[in-house]
Amino acid sequence: MNVVALSGGFGGAKLVRALVETLGGDGVTAVVNVGDDLDFLGVRVSPDLDSVLYALAGVADEARGWGRAGETWNALDTVSTLGGTDWFKLGDRDLGLHLVRTEALRSGEPLSSFTVRAARAFGVTATLLPATDDELRTFLTTPAGTFSFQEWFVARGHRDEVDAVDFRGDASAAPGVLEAIGAADLLLVGPSNPYVSVGPILAVAEIRAAIGARRVPCVAISPLVGGRAVKGPADRMLARLAGGTTPAHVASVYRGLIDALVVDSDDDVSGLDVQPIVTRTLMEDAESRRRVVEAALSVPV
Repeated sequence: MNVVALSGGFGGAKLVRALVETLGGDGVTAVVNVGDDLDFLGVRVSPDLDSVLYALAGVADEARGWGRAGETWNALDTVSTLGGTDWFKLGDRDLGLHLVRTEALRSGEPLSSFTVRAARAFGVTATLLPATDDELRTFLTTPAGTFSFQEWFVARGHRDEVDAVDFRGDASAAPGVLEAIGAADLLLVGPSNPYVSVGPILAVAEIRAAIGARRVPCVAISPLVGGRAVKGPADRMLARLAGGTTPAHVASVYRGLIDALVVDSDDDVSGLDVQPIVTRTLMEDAESRRRVVEAALSVPV
């Protein structure tokens, strides 16, 4: 079985890990958000790609929800001592990946090619692909002004309410993405923020068109439990931009793109215009991850 998962944020990484645990890596392709990418202290950082890579390699810091386990911060401490910009937390282990990625990109290697190399080096068998090799960046319009994603999310602690999300850049699908979607038996959308984690992937017109023209089911997993986000500001954004935090509001962001929505048993599915798949959706351990994946895979293909 070939499954393609649209992945963004920590929730997306958890879903991809669960898919690999359930199906094995050979049949799993993760198409990952790069709207969060940034250049910081001279290095290119791809937070969502790295979250999937670390999760599948078994080195993610699950308690913190980002970065690598057993991290140290000596380089960043020196940056702070020198009065450098230190609001984005780059750990020492993490920094090694960013340095090599930056060198590869500067030498002309596409991000997709480097990501495949990095996955192999970490022993990952699933296919990891950025949504695009082009520069696509997410900006948030707020009452306090317009900010890049990381400025809003990290530097400002996502405290500003969001009035609009803007994706900047003329982006084409990265090599392999459309082929993977075309060969998939099932498409999944991770339990990620629909606006800032999945939205940048769907902002690539070729990807959105390919999903819209699908001949196989597309199933999304809601990022909410009882109308609340497990992590991050998805509930606040849905309330402000979609008008509420029910499964129907989540599905409305994906109108025309999904056939079913996996929702938590604490949520009200009334008004939902796609097939509801009800289970406990909080992924806290291997058993709960498998439960969510099995629910998503229960849609006939």
